[in-house]
Parts: sequence; structure tokens; C-alpha cells
Amino acid sequence: MMNEFSKETQTRIASALAGGWVADAASLGLHWLYDSNRILEVAGQTPEFLTPSADYFGKGFGFFAHGGKQAGNVSHYGAATKVLTDSLLACQGKLSVRDYQRRFLAYFGPGGDWQGYIDNPTRITLQNLIANEQKAIEAGKAAIKTPLTEKQQRILVQKVLPYTRRLSGKQLAAPVREAISLTYQEPEIQKAGVLLAETIDGQLLPESGADDMQLPAVSKLPPLVACYARQADLMTQVEAAVRVTNHNDDAVAWARCAAQLLESVFLGEPLSEAIDKAAPEAPDRKNLDQALSATSLDAINAGDTFGRTCYLHEAMPVIFHIISQANSFTEAIRANIHCGGDSCGRAWIIGPLMAAIHGVGSLQGVPLSWLARVTDAASLYGDAETLSVS
Repeated sequence: MMNEFSKETQTRIASALAGGWVADAASLGLHWLYDSNRILEVAGQTPEFLTPSADYFGKGFGFFAHGGKQAGNVSHYGAATKVLTDSLLACQGKLSVRDYQRRFLAYFGPGGDWQGYIDNPTRITLQNLIANEQKAIEAGKAAIKTPLTEKQQRILVQKVLPYTRRLSGKQLAAPVREAISLTYQEPEIQKAGVLLAETIDGQLLPESGADDMQLPAVSKLPPLVACYARQADLMTQVEAAVRVTNHNDDAVAWARCAAQLLESVFLGEPLSEAIDKAAPEAPDRKNLDQALSATSLDAINAGDTFGRTCYLHEAMPVIFHIISQANSFTEAIRANIHCGGDSCGRAWIIGPLMAAIHGVGSLQGVPLSWLARVTDAASLYGDAETLSVS
């Protein structure tokens, strides 16, 4: 593990990560309903933790994506954040792009555990990961100089792929050789198989993401910032993680902005100072400054002004408006839902920030009753506690 935080900072970070899960789950029922009037009609002043229903989307513009989900479930944003969290935990608080990619493909890809909506960055990332592997296989086959039949080549590929999908570097040779020996005892064929595995390993690309500048670029950042806060390479790791799913320069710039904001608040700096540090990282400073110029909370107007869709240049000004004006976690999350549109994506920045500032269980903090409503809460909060001491 990488950081030695004070007990106060550990508590703040654990609260922040828990706040992300709560904010996402609270927003799911009305996620991607863009009509704020319809949201008020359906849910009034307490729009949180509704079971997703197509009936809500019968009036007003929206996209119903979460059929079959229940109140307390998290969105695909939460699912992707869990994948990165699991990778960070498995790698002792360090980002391993290869491990993250493998887990992402295993979870969201064919045969994986995810059941639900697949967004554009996820879909294209899965396609890229599969295509990158195929290119690496062809490069590996071309590197082999040992005369092999097509059948032998095909079997060697089948033998090595289970290992290149979960091991790297010096970890590969011994298990690959042993696996090949079950079918081929010839040393030259075993050597060719090891070369194939090592070439595939070396050819796999760390930048597997879509050319996309939507909220999946930043929604997964809280656990990464928890591990790398106060570390000199935080922004390097942020870019590496973002380019796994969003290989786009604007997405990286917005992610740097979000990561700077999260880091400062996680470390206990006043929100105003955190905003001052983060805002210069934004690729679109004009709208951010306009969002921060408001004197009262009006998330619906912010959505009207800056946009409600998944694009970062719309979402980030709305996020900055809400966090700068809301006085409590509950107020911020309800305002975010009432704004409409991609509330779940925005929740992954708003929730952790407000929870870090206001804590858990206090009048302004994350309500204890809300904590209890999140599906698999004990496991998710246990991960948060582990990452907070990383």
C-alpha cells in the first residue's frame, strides 16, 4: 500500500467512497430522464432510491436503460468503479493497467457478471481490447521461426491465452511451458509457445479506450484518488486509468480537473481552495466560471444552461454548481437528481465530495438510512475502508 494517512483523513476518504455508492444508487431510478418537470411530477422533493420503471419515462424526453434493476442497485458507472476498485485492492493500492483491462473485459465482456446497460465507451473499449489481443496474437505468430503446422499454431494460441490474459512479464514462461508440455514434449515447440506468449504480452496496448469525452472518464476516479492522493504521480495514474476506457485528450483534461478537486477535498482542504486548484485544469474554463458565479442552488437552471447529457463539458459545470451551493449531502444529491439527465454519472463526483466534506450520519452528512439502502452495502463499504488506509 502507498499512503500513510492520519485517522481523520482515513475516515474522510472512507466516507467519500461510501458517498459515491450512495449517490449512484440514489439516482438510478430516474437516471437519464431529462425532463425536470416530469421528475418533480413523479417523485416530488424526495426523488432518491426509486425502483427504475419505464412508466416514469412515458412523458417527457428520456432514455430508459435500467429495466430489471431494483432500488438500491448501482448503475453501470458504479459497476465500472467496482472493477477498478477490485483491481486496486488486488494490486496493493497500485494501478496496474493490464490487470484493470483484464478485469474490465472479464466483467463486462462475454460470459461476464454484468447484467445491464452497456454505454458507448464500455462497448468500444471491449471491442478494442478484443481487437488488440487479436493483433498481438498475429504479431506473436509472426515472431515464431520454428516450423509449425497451422494446427500446432492454433493449439499454442489456445494454450497461451489463458495466461496472457492474467499474467505478465516473467510470470509467463513457467506456466506456459508447463501447459504446452501436456500436449507437446518437444523443447522447440515449448520454446515457440513461450515466445508467442511473451510477444502477445509485449504487444498489448495500455490505451484501449474509446475516443470519447463522456462521464465514464471521471466517474471511476474516487478509488484511484484515494490510493494516490498526495503522491507525485497522481495525474500520471489518472491519465493511464482514463485512457483504458476514454482515449481522448479532453476526457483526460477533465479527469485531471476532477482528480485535483477530489484529492484536495480528500486531504481536508476547504472546498473553495480545492475549486481554485482544480478549475485551471478544465479545458473549458468559461462555463466552469459561470457555474461558480451563482449565488444560490438551482440545479435545474444549471442543467438548462450547461446541459444534462453525459458529455463532460456539460456535466462538469453542473457538478461544480451543485457542490459549491449545496449545504448538505442530501440537498446535493436531490438537486442532482432533479436536474435530470446523467445524474448517476455526475453522482460519482458530487457524492464523494459532499460525503468527504460533511461526513456520515451527521445532519448534513450521508444519512445512515441511505447507507443501508445500497445493494451489497457491507462489501462496498468494506472496500472503501480498505482503500482509505492504502
